[in-house]
Amino acid sequence: MTCLKAPKVVRELSALFSPDTYISDWTQQHTNYFRAIQIEKRMLSLILALIIAVAAFNIVSTLVMAVTDKQSDIAILRTLGASPGSIMKIFIVQGTLIGLFGTLLGIIGGVILAYNVSDVVVFIEQMFNIQFLSQEVYYISEIPSDPHLSDIVTVAVVSFILTLLATLYPSYRASKVNPAEALRYE
Repeated sequence: MTCLKAPKVVRELSALFSPDTYISDWTQQHTNYFRAIQIEKRMLSLILALIIAVAAFNIVSTLVMAVTDKQSDIAILRTLGASPGSIMKIFIVQGTLIGLFGTLLGIIGGVILAYNVSDVVVFIEQMFNIQFLSQEVYYISEIPSDPHLSDIVTVAVVSFILTLLATLYPSYRASKVNPAEALRYE
């Protein structure tokens, strides 16, 4: 947020001084560092998106296994008059509940970790007798953490939308179970 204000402050100060005065901000002085941080943030977002995608794939595989395991039950429901749409809704609700609880647990755990990352790092360093950020090598001696509500909400919304999308294929597959085929060997 501050980096967006720095160029504006420079423009305002430039208007107050003579044209011969050279004013620059930290974004101009440390352009490469600023770009490196921006690239790092994008890469972390990409890694987070991939982790969420793997979790969504796990939901798909869990629901596909549930559909395979419950084919005879689905067939019985169909013979009792359940429509393919109602079968589909059952598995969408199941996947949505899994996604909702997973998203809530992930957000709660992530926020707790983000606000206590220094303590966690110290614990891991003491436990394994290692040092992640040696003061002789790095300018910083601890891992910074600055969680923003907008980032947390974005991650939660993207996670939940992906879990909703992950429920579509297995629920569609469940709705297409043929009762005669599923009950043939029962």
